[in-house]
Amino acid sequence: MTRLLVIETSPRGSASVSRNMTRRYLAQWQALNLNGKVVLRDLAKEPLPHVTMPWLAAYFTPPDAQTAEMKAQLALSDTLVQELLGCDELVIATPVYNYNIPAALKAWVDHIVRKGLTLGFDGTGLVTGKKATLLIASGGEYGENSPIRDRDIATQYLRMILNVLGFEDITVVAGGGAKNVDLGEISMEDFVDRLDMQLREETLA
Repeated sequence: MTRLLVIETSPRGSASVSRNMTRRYLAQWQALNLNGKVVLRDLAKEPLPHVTMPWLAAYFTPPDAQTAEMKAQLALSDTLVQELLGCDELVIATPVYNYNIPAALKAWVDHIVRKGLTLGFDGTGLVTGKKATLLIASGGEYGENSPIRDRDIATQYLRMILNVLGFEDITVVAGGGAKNVDLGEISMEDFVDRLDMQLREETLA
């Protein structure tokens, strides 16, 4: 059974372009994977705590020396790591805030980059043999000829983090110009329709 882990980040509900991209992707994925299992981690509905000093103290303590309190500090992080390690495919759907990912998604990254679990002590990525798809909605457009192409920090960052963890098969579906939906210049359905072919190709890949 193929397991798909979906990370949602936008707090905008049905008005979110990235969430509508996810819905289209999931509809196509589920049609192709009738026995597949989808694990959804919604960071807007269930925000993650940011890293704290007690969390770091637990993180830097060898497992056999951790107290019960330290283990409790890492319990949620352990769950998130197991969700990642247990999936065959990963989808991260996110808006872009000020050229980068939302704080909610950065918190997830901080919880799942764990030495000895997802990252070797020599820096080698341990999350291998999995496919990742990034569904990114941004107000600006960062295509090849865009004058602000170098500001596409969100995509660069997510690619880098996943590469560090061991992902090699990473594809981006870029929903650039998403602000036009809010401006009423294009409907949500028509906007996602323009991405339909690429979303469909990703579910088939």
